[in-house]
Amino acid sequence: MRRIALIAAAVMIAVVGVTAGIRMSGRDRRGRGGGARSVQVVEAPIEETIEAVGVVQPLNRVEIKPPIGGRVEKLLVDEGAKVEAGQVLAWLSSSDRAAILDAARAKGPAEYKRWEDAYRPTPITAPLGGVVILRNAVVGETVDQGTVLFAISDTLIVLAQVDESSIGKIRKGMVARVTLDAYPESPQEGMTSDILYEGKSVSNVIQYGVKVRLPKVPDFFRSQMTATVRFIAGRRENALVIPSAAVTATADGTLQVMVPGPDGKPAPREVKTGIESGDRVEVKSGLEAGERVIIRTSRYVPQKAPETSPLGLPGGRTGQAGQGAGRPSTGGGERR
Repeated sequence: MRRIALIAAAVMIAVVGVTAGIRMSGRDRRGRGGGARSVQVVEAPIEETIEAVGVVQPLNRVEIKPPIGGRVEKLLVDEGAKVEAGQVLAWLSSSDRAAILDAARAKGPAEYKRWEDAYRPTPITAPLGGVVILRNAVVGETVDQGTVLFAISDTLIVLAQVDESSIGKIRKGMVARVTLDAYPESPQEGMTSDILYEGKSVSNVIQYGVKVRLPKVPDFFRSQMTATVRFIAGRRENALVIPSAAVTATADGTLQVMVPGPDGKPAPREVKTGIESGDRVEVKSGLEAGERVIIRTSRYVPQKAPETSPLGLPGGRTGQAGQGAGRPSTGGGERR
């Protein structure tokens, strides 16, 4: 009799649980509800952009090394200085001159002055005009012919890495908008000057370097800064623009939107689109400025899983299907 009572109680719990689940499911479906809203077709500028990651680097970087080994006597420029071709950047004493001057200094100022005038130091000059982006020596340092004293850049550019799938849309002379990660509030416009011929594999994706030159490099640009580059592939100043969500494709590939019909019900209308930018798209035909299109909206409310199973039986594990239910009791039952 006790076992029958337990089974009856379990059946009652199951019935209550299923009924509650049906009610909750009905409420949940009603809670998700669907609707629609209409938006107006407006005239606005729209751009089609190709985004890439880039880095600021010199167009031509020249490292300056001493023609002889010796000791640095004078440094005349620092990093950031603009120099002309042939300008003296530093003076270097050869190893012999440095030894003679050290010996003469021990004999007094007059002896030192005599040898200093008689044995002139070697000038280190700039091979081209540009900006000093590296000074790699200090006065008094002993260097050899392999030591880099300075690095000069003629001008800074941005080298963008464009994926193979998009490189076909890039062309020389294309306008590019450059935004440095360090200065997001100061975007600069440049122009595509060159597309490299050799690609590189990055994470199994082939990328091609694209050089972007700016008409005037801002003072805050520094070599090796990271930038976001947006190439302007297309632009319309007075385009008819609607949200991309309003456009759907039919089975035959035709694009259409839903517009309010004469009876107030949504009616389909075929359209042709142009530039797409983010969540907006240009409409080239099928709509006029001021008309309205309908966008269907929906609200999703996730269901909450029950914390316990309504079918749990004594000796079973609640919430695990196939465990506990129907398992014979190992003890404590009534013996007949």
